[in-house]
Amino acid sequence: MEIKNVQIANIFNRMADILEFKGENSFKINAYRKAARVIQDLTEDIETLAKEGRLRDIPGVGEGIAKKIDEYIKTGRITRYEEIKTEFPESLIDLSDIVGLGPKTLRLIYRELGIKNLLELQRAIENGSLANLPQMGEKKVENIKQGLKLFQASRERILLGFALPEVLGLISELQKLPEITNISPAGSLRRLKETVGDIDILVAGKDGRKIIEHFVHLPSVREILAAGETKASIITADGMQVDLRVVEENSFGAALQYFTGSKAHNIKLREMAKKKGLKLNEYGVFMGEEKIAGKNEEEVYEALNLPWIPPEIREDSGEIEAASNHNLPQLVQPDDILGDLHLHTNWSDGSCSIEEMAHHAKTLGYRYIAICDHSQSVKYAGGLTEDKLLRQIEEIARLNEKLSGTGFKPGIRILAGSEVDIKNDGSLDYPDWLLEKLDIVIGAIHTGFKHNVTERICRAMEHPLVKIIAHPTGRLISSREGYVIDLEKILEKASQTKTALEINSYYERLDLNDLNCKLASELGVKFVINTDAHHPQHLWMMKLGVGVARRAWLNKDSIINTQPLPERLPKFTINK
Repeated sequence: MEIKNVQIANIFNRMADILEFKGENSFKINAYRKAARVIQDLTEDIETLAKEGRLRDIPGVGEGIAKKIDEYIKTGRITRYEEIKTEFPESLIDLSDIVGLGPKTLRLIYRELGIKNLLELQRAIENGSLANLPQMGEKKVENIKQGLKLFQASRERILLGFALPEVLGLISELQKLPEITNISPAGSLRRLKETVGDIDILVAGKDGRKIIEHFVHLPSVREILAAGETKASIITADGMQVDLRVVEENSFGAALQYFTGSKAHNIKLREMAKKKGLKLNEYGVFMGEEKIAGKNEEEVYEALNLPWIPPEIREDSGEIEAASNHNLPQLVQPDDILGDLHLHTNWSDGSCSIEEMAHHAKTLGYRYIAICDHSQSVKYAGGLTEDKLLRQIEEIARLNEKLSGTGFKPGIRILAGSEVDIKNDGSLDYPDWLLEKLDIVIGAIHTGFKHNVTERICRAMEHPLVKIIAHPTGRLISSREGYVIDLEKILEKASQTKTALEINSYYERLDLNDLNCKLASELGVKFVINTDAHHPQHLWMMKLGVGVARRAWLNKDSIINTQPLPERLPKFTINK
């Protein structure tokens, strides 16, 4: 979608909202809404149409609206919009997006209660003043409350770890329908961004109406927002909005490429196509009127003399240039991961035994895992005392013997490790004589987030037994910024000491993120992708960490746990 198309469509929608609030002519309001809808769906750049004098060819665009479009293209503003938007607080007009809060009700609460933003509306609901307004009533207030919840949810980005399972579940159900010949998630979810806005599913099939009908009546659907012949929007039981689009089979690849994005990536591809005398849109690649590609993504890129580019790196960050030079990286794949080196059990704050974690990891095809429960200072998480860690090491040795003599052959190796806290002075939470008994030592910070974190991490990396630093920035995506650190200094120290940095796959962490991984990789730093799982059901999140690594352009050689364990060495080795 062209950027100016979106900008103009948004302005016309906002103008319609303001005019509707004022109670103006419904014909004028509907004209703006229709124009916005058509412009948003245009496959051509509206600026090009304006230069070619073809604005009036757009359905719903009359002389008055065409003049406003032309004004925006030339000046970056629409005078009429600038005039009317100053008449009311912008935050008040934003409330018109709440289901159940129509223009009449919005005028009423503004006039009677002076409500002009979301916070004031919430207060009026809570203190009962909204319900006391004439012609309001409990049922109407309840509808507004429900609409408010949906409004707030729709404004927030969704964690990838929530959105991905939801979408994969929906796709699994949809694939049972024989009319569907191809299906894929699209948008930022397909690019595996750590948070997603819109959740989109793209389908190719023979009967759009039947596919839509099946989709909107899936068991996990809580509310149907829209259902046409080729498009539908639903709210799931978990409160997520998911949009489904049905396209023709011979356009599926072009549509998938288009709706996957990113916008910047797509704009550059369209520029390339134009220079070659081609037109690229969601329907295909065209030479004049002839469609020359579109059934799959590979042929879309091939039409531009490019190899297929993995979705995770489609951010206009050098991937198109690399593809043009036949220099795309071989990105790490989920199947490349041979083990998970950061698992918790019920010895500390996990919920399952060591053996249960091993059995589940084996079903995923792993050759090894490392049990790294918390160290003794992390009392709130059941950190292991020195004696308890010694007993755990013995238990792991016993289990390795047991599992090697069962149906586990060729077996899974359990490594004895620890997520050892880095104390405020940079020393480690266990003495060296105990650390030497472990197969793997992971350094981590869980307390004193404002206390010399950079220096503590750097000192820990200088310790010859510390092989990995867990969740290096300490962030929690939805609730915590992370430590105040000099990341460049930490990355340089990791490179010097040959200490691996963790890509923590747990959905709230994804730490390091893709940008920091890319910086670290440029310095020659190695990585370990771990789940930090506290339950077997967390192990699936490895794919989230692999997504981070792929977005950072990492190959399997950069990832320690894509390598097999040495046959005869008792310890997991990262040469330091």
